[in-house]
Amino acid sequence: MSLRNSRYRSVAPALVEQRKAFRHPVVLHRATIRRRTALAHDAQLLDLSIYGCRVATDARFEANDRLWLRFEGSGPVAATAVWCNGNNIGCRFDAPIDKALFRALTLVSE
Repeated sequence: MSLRNSRYRSVAPALVEQRKAFRHPVVLHRATIRRRTALAHDAQLLDLSIYGCRVATDARFEANDRLWLRFEGSGPVAATAVWCNGNNIGCRFDAPIDKALFRALTLVSE
């Protein structure tokens, strides 16, 4: 029996990846993260795109927390915690970061 005559049609797999841009893996030990009105905590930048990043920190945060991130060689970057899983936090930047900063951060890790 051919597939064409089958009552069941195939369904395309769901897209799991919903990011706007590929995340580039990086490892920077000189990052900090803080809530808008709190003290900064040390963090490690794990991956990065111009739209967001993933950081690891010992401090506890929750999804939808408003954050300030600071990377090596950058000023504060406003972001929102999209998800938190243990020590890892997925962040979406309020505005895309400058491409020059993105290049500097990804070149440091190579």
